Amino acid sequence: MAFAPQDPRLPDPCDPIINEGRVDYVPTPISVTRARQHAARLIAEWGHPALADDTALIMSELATNALRHGHVPGRLFRVELTLTKTRLRIAVSDPRGERLPRPRRPSPRDKHGRGLLIVRALAHRWGVRERTVGKEIWAELDLTASQGKGVPT
Repeated sequence: MAFAPQDPRLPDPCDPIINEGRVDYVPTPISVTRARQHAARLIAEWGHPALADDTALIMSELATNALRHGHVPGRLFRVELTLTKTRLRIAVSDPRGERLPRPRRPSPRDKHGRGLLIVRALAHRWGVRERTVGKEIWAELDLTASQGKGVPT
């Protein structure tokens, strides 16, 4: 797991925020679809359509984990996208802070357990941040396509 060199919540004066988007979702399967579609559409509108597929896949995995492992009845999960000059940050928060994620090594027969492996393969950095209530899982994609892990060069 590669963490950002500084706390991702703190603004970096050398890398100012250009755009931000935040949506709260009801923890249902259709919300994962909506979050994925919204993220792909938003990053394309922000001028980075080449990152739309990786963004959508990362969002799908993080939102699915929030639904499966972070669900608390009556509580929403939050999706945040932050675009700076150099990176896109994808973050999903849920209310279950006692269940921190970690990548697994699923067997070929396991039907689940690959989400964080996918995130780790696509993202340049990712991590988990505990919150007062719940947790936030975040991933970052660098905007330079030549450095992209999941972006064809």
